Amino acid sequence: MPLLPLSIPSPPEQWQIPINIPIGWLHSVLPIVGENQVIAIHTYALCILAGIIAATMLVNSRLKRRGAEPGIVLDVIIWAVPLGLVGARAYHVLTHPADYFFDGADPWEVIRIWNGGNALFGSLIGGAVGAWIGCKLSGIRFWTFADALAPAMLLAQAMGRLGNYFNHELFGQPTDLPWGLEVESTNSAFPVGLAEGTLFHPTFLYEMIWNVVGIVFLFTMERRYRLVTKTVVGLSIPVPVGDPVARLQWGKVWALYMIWYGVGRAWFESIRVDPSEVFLGIRTNVWGAIAAIILGVILFGYQSRRHPGVEPSAYVPGREWKPDGAVDLKQTYSDSDEPGDEALASADEASTDKLATSGSGTTRS
Repeated sequence: MPLLPLSIPSPPEQWQIPINIPIGWLHSVLPIVGENQVIAIHTYALCILAGIIAATMLVNSRLKRRGAEPGIVLDVIIWAVPLGLVGARAYHVLTHPADYFFDGADPWEVIRIWNGGNALFGSLIGGAVGAWIGCKLSGIRFWTFADALAPAMLLAQAMGRLGNYFNHELFGQPTDLPWGLEVESTNSAFPVGLAEGTLFHPTFLYEMIWNVVGIVFLFTMERRYRLVTKTVVGLSIPVPVGDPVARLQWGKVWALYMIWYGVGRAWFESIRVDPSEVFLGIRTNVWGAIAAIILGVILFGYQSRRHPGVEPSAYVPGREWKPDGAVDLKQTYSDSDEPGDEALASADEASTDKLATSGSGTTRS
């Protein structure tokens, strides 16, 4: 019996589990909605929803370990998720103009997101704007939230890619590898001229594996220089364990996420066969992946130079959350103080003073 499958079968269409929700009652208010309009919720949408829920729970747990108020993640994602959807749709439309802008095209199709068509890089841009707004309103540091979100994003993306499998879409070039994906020849994305039974690279599976490995990578990097929360006079205070110079904070975990995901996405995107706009001979999403890598490298280097120390709190100065019964230490800082950046310098000065005192002392019998 072979140890590996000879191919990966596509799931039956019945597995998409369409749930039709009538929204025709909105026609009188929104003319773009048809009188008999329904929204079909498929397994793909359920995978995305499950990914959002799992990511939210993980971010909440990570923020709590930094001393943030439990559940404050909801104050941020209430802005990030809607704007992420807007960004995903806008990016898709702009990178597939031929599908929406032609003679006789229905202009309202641009915003009919229920008919399919979203782009992850667009969701990152729109979601970042929403997260920034949510962080400003809740008092959470934007880069603290971004670092907490980084592995959660990979988790959500891995779960969302499973939806592509159920949809029989976004597969790669033909292959004769044992794990080739079976795709029906009636599929609209099936390349013309290929024989029925041709196997394709399961790019959804490649990306899922890449994202899961990426989660382990980010957790490993954080574990090397972890942050332990201790309770001191009623306050939860983050205490660094390890070398604070190499602290993966101030957006550095998010920077590593951008680099990791960008590297993988650049390859997965380059072997896909679904239609895409091409610029200078390269698919637009490959350009997006390259941009993510470059921005990640720049962000990591810039934040490492600007913030060599540890973050003093998950909150911006003056917006700290205090649990019931906590003691107010009356310590406030301005944005320019960045007390975490001075933690290393203070430790070095203390160490130097100790050595000087020891060297000048007398020996006793």
